Amino acid sequence: QVQLVESGGGLVQAGGSLRLSCAASGRTFSSYGMAWFRQAPGKERRFVSAISTGGGTTYYVDSVKGRFTISRDNAKNTVYLQMNSLKPEDTAVYYCAADHRPSSSSSYYYTRLNNYDYWGQGTQVTVSS
Repeated sequence: QVQLVESGGGLVQAGGSLRLSCAASGRTFSSYGMAWFRQAPGKERRFVSAISTGGGTTYYVDSVKGRFTISRDNAKNTVYLQMNSLKPEDTAVYYCAADHRPSSSSSYYYTRLNNYDYWGQGTQVTVSS
C-alpha cells in the first residue's frame, strides 16, 4: 500500500505559476504510474497529466499542453506538476494518483480514473482573474 500527500497549492493570479508536489510512501514508487487529476466545484474529477513508471513518457490533457509539466524523482518518491501561465479555469482541487504496474502504455489508459489504485487528499489551486 502507498500513501500520497500533495502540497504546493494556493492562490495565484492569472498568468502566475505554481508547483505541486506529491510525496509517496513505500519502497516501490518506481513501479507506479503517476498522475494528476483535478476537480472543480460541481464537476467530475478529470485527468490532467500522467507519467510512466520510469518517467520517460508523459501525457497531458489538451487544455494544459505547453503550460504544465509533469516530472518525477524516483529517488525521492515524489512526482511534480509545474503549472505555468495559469488561468482561472485551472481552479480546482488537484489530486495525485498512483497505479501499480500499469498494464498499458496508451494515453487512453492513463487518463482513466478507475485505473488508479491510490489517491491523495487533494490540494486546492485557485487562480484569480
